[in-house]
Amino acid sequence: MEEFNKTFVTEFILLGITDLPQLKSILFITFLMFYLLSFVGNLSIVAVIIADHGLHTPMYMLLCNLSFLDFFYATTTVPKMLSGLLLEDKKISFQGCITQLHIFHFLGSTEAMLLSSMSYDRYVAICNPLRYQVLMAREVCFQLAFTSWLIGFLYSLFHTILTSRLPFCNMNEITHFYCDIKPLLKLACTDTHINESLVNIVTGSVALGSFILIIISYSFIATHLQNIHSKQGKSKAISTCTSHFTVVLLYYGTAFFTYLRPATKNSLEQERMTAILFTVITPALNPIIYTLRNKDVKRALRKLVLQSLLVKQIQYY
Repeated sequence: MEEFNKTFVTEFILLGITDLPQLKSILFITFLMFYLLSFVGNLSIVAVIIADHGLHTPMYMLLCNLSFLDFFYATTTVPKMLSGLLLEDKKISFQGCITQLHIFHFLGSTEAMLLSSMSYDRYVAICNPLRYQVLMAREVCFQLAFTSWLIGFLYSLFHTILTSRLPFCNMNEITHFYCDIKPLLKLACTDTHINESLVNIVTGSVALGSFILIIISYSFIATHLQNIHSKQGKSKAISTCTSHFTVVLLYYGTAFFTYLRPATKNSLEQERMTAILFTVITPALNPIIYTLRNKDVKRALRKLVLQSLLVKQIQYY
């Protein structure tokens, strides 16, 4: 009789960030600005790196992958969140929810791998500059990027399959502004202890593994910097790492806080607020972090803008 009384879910309702009407318009404008900044900033970096042959180096090709990823990372969640704030469009189909979960974790885990690859690139550039062209050849750079995307896809596919096979019945309100694993597990009408354990184990392995590789790279870099006596050389080496390390702290700080804790009601509320940082704010800040401290990107960006203005001026006359 209990089986017959269950109504299986065909769509979910994303409760969003707030129910207060006076906050919705402010949040909509704020998050829209961040999304537009992410849109323009990340696609500009991709366009500049592709257009300028002087930036066709491993460092910038990996950065191009990161910017391309960050654009779609924000696009996976922010537009739906904005429509929920403005139009009260909170419904999402079961298939749409699982698809969003898959793409979100695919891109998120790929970013972790890319950040590890970028730290290795910085290690080689600073600690083994004479062998850089060999150790970071075009084929090696391609393999690092491809492996990052492949691991991210397989990691996400694992969680997607496990989550999609769970029975969801009666309750369909997700305490979040996008479909994520932990809020969905709380709605499943079965024991999800194994799923929660696998989330912590698998996510912890991917996150900690990539983070440890980054720490190892920076440990070697820090040791090497002690042997550099030139202030100018040391300053140049540090400047090439500062932007990357800042992005690493932003990414891993929020990821560890969100996914390596047990899913309780209070933790889900806190994670919903934390998620704003790595889905809305961080993808918008990454282009600024990299361009403000990078002379090559700023030079290439100015060159591209001037060329565009010149072409428009010639077409006008």
